Parts: sequence; structure tokens; C-alpha cells
Amino acid sequence: MSDKGTEHGSLGEMYSDYFLDYASYVIMERAVPHLGDGLKPVQRRILHAMRQIEDGRYNKVANIVGDTMKYHPHGNVAIEDALVGIGQKDLLIDTQGNWGNVLTGDPAAAGRYIEARLTPFALEVAFNPKTTDWTRSYDGRNKEPITLPMKFPLLLAQGGEGIAVGLACKILPHNFNELIEQCIRVLRKQKVEIVPDFPTGGLMDASEYNDGLRGGRVRVRAKIEVVKRNLLRIFEVPWGTTTTSLQASIVGAQEKGKIKISRIEDNTADEADILVHLSAGSEPESVRDALYAFTDCEMSISPNACVIADGKPQFLGVSEILKRSALQTRDLLKRELEIRLSELEEKWHFGSLEKIFIENRIYRDIEECDTWEAVINAIDKGLKPYRKRFRREITRDDIIRLTEIRIKRISKYDSFRADEEIRDLEDGIAETQKNLSSLTRYAIRYYKNLQKKYGKDREPRTDEG
Repeated sequence: MSDKGTEHGSLGEMYSDYFLDYASYVIMERAVPHLGDGLKPVQRRILHAMRQIEDGRYNKVANIVGDTMKYHPHGNVAIEDALVGIGQKDLLIDTQGNWGNVLTGDPAAAGRYIEARLTPFALEVAFNPKTTDWTRSYDGRNKEPITLPMKFPLLLAQGGEGIAVGLACKILPHNFNELIEQCIRVLRKQKVEIVPDFPTGGLMDASEYNDGLRGGRVRVRAKIEVVKRNLLRIFEVPWGTTTTSLQASIVGAQEKGKIKISRIEDNTADEADILVHLSAGSEPESVRDALYAFTDCEMSISPNACVIADGKPQFLGVSEILKRSALQTRDLLKRELEIRLSELEEKWHFGSLEKIFIENRIYRDIEECDTWEAVINAIDKGLKPYRKRFRREITRDDIIRLTEIRIKRISKYDSFRADEEIRDLEDGIAETQKNLSSLTRYAIRYYKNLQKKYGKDREPRTDEG
């Protein structure tokens, strides 16, 4: 009996371990977005694959899916669905062809018929190999980003949801321009206030939003106008529904005797346009109230802001997510400036070294040398009087690099042009140092420039009321 009990205990422990491993995998690697870039792994891998093949032209979605499979160990259907989802949000991916319609619920065409490429916005805010932390892909053949160096609160702009094991995530979308303005407020250490904004428009009551955390609630309503006594028009639908499902809910309410209408007419194209013809004797205001009460013309959304942060799932309010994104953007901009400063200083160093080497004809000192060490020593000796001009020590590698200058370059060396290039480098160094010394102002200018370049036609669409 004791042996069997031990066996059963071991089996139970084994299943417990397997379940925890599976739950952890689903949470960390599939369902919940990462705070660092606002992306789930499949989304990150899609964008990385698109960046690898980016040449300014459109690529077939089927080809993008194939490239993504080098990084994502799951089926092509899941990748294609995720890619279409990103494309429909009209922020990171420039689409061509029939990508479906989030308003009507119509699906996208097959991947072999539709095309995509990264938007200029995505190229500007999401990629920089010099500031990216890398890891190996699942088969070890390729490298992929742990997170993309995202310089924008993407998660709050796009929204996101996922269902894991014992855990769910639902982050609502917010307005592009309002997010940028609130990021600037974070950098200025001012209070942050932000509510959702839905691409389908409609009306919203966000008084119980609770910063997007569990327990909060947002009520959303369709916009309905009285066209005439026997006709109502729905011209904006609530987030989370489609014109198709909305009509189905109205028909369902009619069949149950909750509302009195004669028929529905759907003229939706780019914008929602549903005509509700009323039964004889119906009051339009009463029917409108009934539509809100008994159909999907009014819905309640429960947010649940959950992200992967510090290697584990955490429930963070949207204001905290925004704050961390703004501070991360400033840190990434600092890293970019430091890298740029290092590169400029290195170019200045070798440009100045080359100028002295050629103009003072130090290269002639090596004509009588018969060993490699003698060559190095001769150049080192020739440079000795000029060492104080440099910002760092002249190394052996610098000297070796001088020996690799071609005769053709020496013979055609333009001293005036070299001086201009060195001055330009010095101006670039001074400007970069100035930006580093006033990093917060530089980050604010960065956000304002983003808004100026990409914020047009991105006004809030959902009215509070």
C-alpha cells in the first residue's frame, strides 16, 4: 500500500509540475503582452521578421508568415491571424488588399492575396539593433529580440487582450495624440489622466474606469439619431461589437417583444450606417431608449490591465504603464545619444589622426622599415608630437588602421574637405552632448515631433457622456 501511495504521490507531483510549466508558458510566451514593447511574442516575431525583409516594398502576407515561422514555433494560422490583427489597427503595418473590416466583422482575404509592409512610424519607434537585447530563436539558428526597443506606449494605443491559464488580460485602446500628451506630462512630473478611445467611436462613460484595473468598468453606447418620426439611424457602434452582431441583437430583442420595429437596413461602408425603421405608432425616443436597454447598442466592458514586467505577470494601471513607457523612452533615447556620441568621437579621432598622418607625411617614415614592428614604431614615433590634440590615447589598433589607407586616398587627399568634415563632426558632438545634458527636454521634443509627423487625422473618436 505504501509503495502505491508513493507512486500516486509522484504522479501527482509530476502532473502538478507539468501544469505549472504549461501555465507559465502560456502566460509568458503566448497570451500576455510585455510591458517593454507592448507586444505578445507572436506579434514581436512578426514585426522582427518584417524588419528583416524590409526594402520599402509590399510583401505577401503568406511570405511574411513563412519568415516568422523561423522564430515562432507554432502554426501559420496563428501567425496570420495575429498579423491581420496588427494590420487592422492601422499603426505599425501599411496594408494593401482586403484586410477585412473591424466595423462589420468581415474577415480578411487569404494571406496569398494581401500584402503588407512596415509603416514609417513603426520604423522610427520600434527598431534599433544597437539598443536591442537579443536571444536565440527556438531552434538556435537565428537571433530574435527579447523585446523591441519601443519608444512609444504601443500597448495603450493598440489595446490588447488574451486568455491564459487562470489569468486574463484586457487593455483598452487609447488615443494616439492623447497618449503623447500624457507622456510629456509624465516627463514634466505632472499628473496623468487618461481614458480609452475607441476607433469605432460611440459614446462612453469612463467614470468607473479604475485606471484600467480589475473591478473597473466602461460603459459604451452606439450613437443613434432620430432621422424622422419612423426612422432611427445608428452611425457609430460600441467597441467590442460589429454592425453584423449589433443587428442580430436588435432582431433578437424584436422577437422577444422588447422593441417594436418593422425592419433594419444596413448601408455600412467606411462608416457605420444602420437604418432602423419603426413600427407604426412607435415613439422614436422610446425605441432609442429600448435599443440601449435591450440590445448591444449599449455594452459594459471590464478592463483588466495585466502585463509581463520584471519577468512575471503584474497587474498595473494604465497610468503606471504610461509612466514606465515614457521613462523607458527617455532611457532608450539616452542610449541612442550615447552610442551616437561614441561613434562621432571615434570618427573625429580617426579623421584627425588621418589628417596628421597624411599632411605631415608620417607615412614616409616607414619606407626604410623592414619589419612590421618597425613600421608600427615609426608611425607611433611620428604621431608623438600630436598626441595632446586627441581626446583619447592613440592605440596600436589606430596605427594598424593607418597602415591600411590606400595610396590612392593619400595622393587625392583634400585637406580643406577633411577640415570641413572634422568641423561637422565637432558640431555633431557638441549637439549630442547638449541633448544628453538636457535629456528630458530632448525626450519631450522627440514626442512632439512624433505627434507632428504622425498625429494628423488621429483625433479622439469616442465622446464621453
